Amino acid sequence: KKIRQKLKSKQEAMERSEKAKQLRAMRKYGKKVQTEILQRRQKEKKNILNAVKKYQKGLSDKLDFLDEEQTSSQGNKKGSANQQIKKGPNAKRRYKNQKFGFGGKKKGSKWNTKESFNDVSSFRSKVAHNKGPGKRGK
Repeated sequence: KKIRQKLKSKQEAMERSEKAKQLRAMRKYGKKVQTEILQRRQKEKKNILNAVKKYQKGLSDKLDFLDEEQTSSQGNKKGSANQQIKKGPNAKRRYKNQKFGFGGKKKGSKWNTKESFNDVSSFRSKVAHNKGPGKRGK
């Protein structure tokens, strides 16, 4: 009787330890799945925000990222990496270029050039050497 009891208790202890191991493994697996889901959601959110920014800046004129929200919840995922990206200035810059022009040359705009040095049509000798009328009496 005692031997049967001892064998039975050992068997029950083994079963309990096996169940505990399975529970630990299931918890670990559940955590892993949960972190994968969170990472996937963060990645989707980041992709959508990037697509919105590109649309706002005028780099992309597609609104595919709005459809992706609905399809990604069903498990169908289109990557926003396939979108064609147009290079160029954003909408604000394009508007200012249209309104004011591109700005032109900044430095050295008052320097003499060969043409301006040789052009003496606007030169007035009397004004340049203080020999004009009205200057003598002072």
